[in-house]
Amino acid sequence: MNIAQFENFFFIGIAGTGMSAIAQYLQGVGKKVSGSDRLFNQQNKMLIQEQFEKQGIQCFIQDGSGISADTQVVIVSTAIEKSNVEYQKAAELGIPVMKRSELLAALSSSKRTIAVGGTSGKSTTTAMIFHILQENGYSPSLITGAGLTSLQQEGLPGNTWVGKSDWLVIEADESDGSIVNYFPEISVVLNVDRDHKELDELMQLFSAFRKHTHGRFIVNHNHDLVKTLSQETAYDFGTVQGAGYVGKDFFQDGFQILFTINGVPFKIPVIGKFNMENALAATAVSGAAGISIKDSAKALESYSGIYRRTQLVGNQNGVYVIDDFAHNPAEVAAAIRACQQISKRVTAWFQPHGYGPLRFMHEELAGSVSEVLRDTDCFIMSDVYYAGGTVDKDINSEVVIAEILRRNRKALLVGDRAKLPGVLKDMAQQGDVILLMGARDPSLSEFALTVLKNL
Repeated sequence: MNIAQFENFFFIGIAGTGMSAIAQYLQGVGKKVSGSDRLFNQQNKMLIQEQFEKQGIQCFIQDGSGISADTQVVIVSTAIEKSNVEYQKAAELGIPVMKRSELLAALSSSKRTIAVGGTSGKSTTTAMIFHILQENGYSPSLITGAGLTSLQQEGLPGNTWVGKSDWLVIEADESDGSIVNYFPEISVVLNVDRDHKELDELMQLFSAFRKHTHGRFIVNHNHDLVKTLSQETAYDFGTVQGAGYVGKDFFQDGFQILFTINGVPFKIPVIGKFNMENALAATAVSGAAGISIKDSAKALESYSGIYRRTQLVGNQNGVYVIDDFAHNPAEVAAAIRACQQISKRVTAWFQPHGYGPLRFMHEELAGSVSEVLRDTDCFIMSDVYYAGGTVDKDINSEVVIAEILRRNRKALLVGDRAKLPGVLKDMAQQGDVILLMGARDPSLSEFALTVLKNL
């Protein structure tokens, strides 16, 4: 696809994280962009709807009214089915329909692209790379799946930035197979865990990702499967010897982590050992772009995190509330471990982000959570989040809770999420951490504020 031949883009489901990032980027480079979302309401506008309109992106309810003969191309995500009324209207008008991943691949092919892959940690690592490059004068562009706090503080959704250079930092998504569409100059693979797909299929995707990288291909030596993809060790990273960038001496002090990379001290205001791995990856990538370890360390001191990634919502009556995007077993376990470094009691709540994902991961989720929970911790689940569409609803959260209880760990089913703030208030003790986890549901950040205020 030659982006230059199109001037008028329409996005179906524009409020989604991946869709909104590309829409804003196109608007930022001078294209005419509009879009619809099933969550939009013209009377009570969502925050992102107001942010779009301030940028000049026109918003519509999802009824086909925003698509006209002037629309040159319609963009959809994999969540948009062909039965969608706007998909149908585009077909009737003969307007080409393109997937979000295809558009991102076309955009990235014209830039010096840094692509971040892996089943966990992509958004954080992408944000860290962007921050390091930005702080070192590279003026990169950004297209990612989660808002950077630093950009959100400027009134933006925070998942896009249009820089002045040819550098572009993106997330490369493996869940829909689109990772094979990218041809980056520098790429990195963080990890490979069962998430949407089986390991064999994931490794095939990441192998193709490696072949399409025309510069540095960087991998995590802590993951045996990922390590097999290594092309060279000079820029590979990990906490084990054999990689070019080696992390040591990890320590979490409250809401900051300290460690060294090749002897250079790092101090970053985030939590979790997984964030040392993310910082290792970001530093290795930045090294491939010409930035020293010392300069990366200095930059990350001012890294302020991203939206809903072990994000501190607040402290009420001595109880911390932390909001996180974790949605697969490895991420859920890692988030719980990070919070355990802060408090002797963690109450972790998880809302599954779909019936298909829960069916795929329920056994592994129960096992991972059971292994990480201490005697003082408790794991709570509510009903599955349903985003619409055709899906079999033949599984529920109760199967996970029952298995965790069978393994003699504390677990509780609170099916109706509306009852959770009251339940948590009754359970909470001073010094506790309440960890809220889930994906896809746009109301989760507001729900976290509700939990905090109710304590």
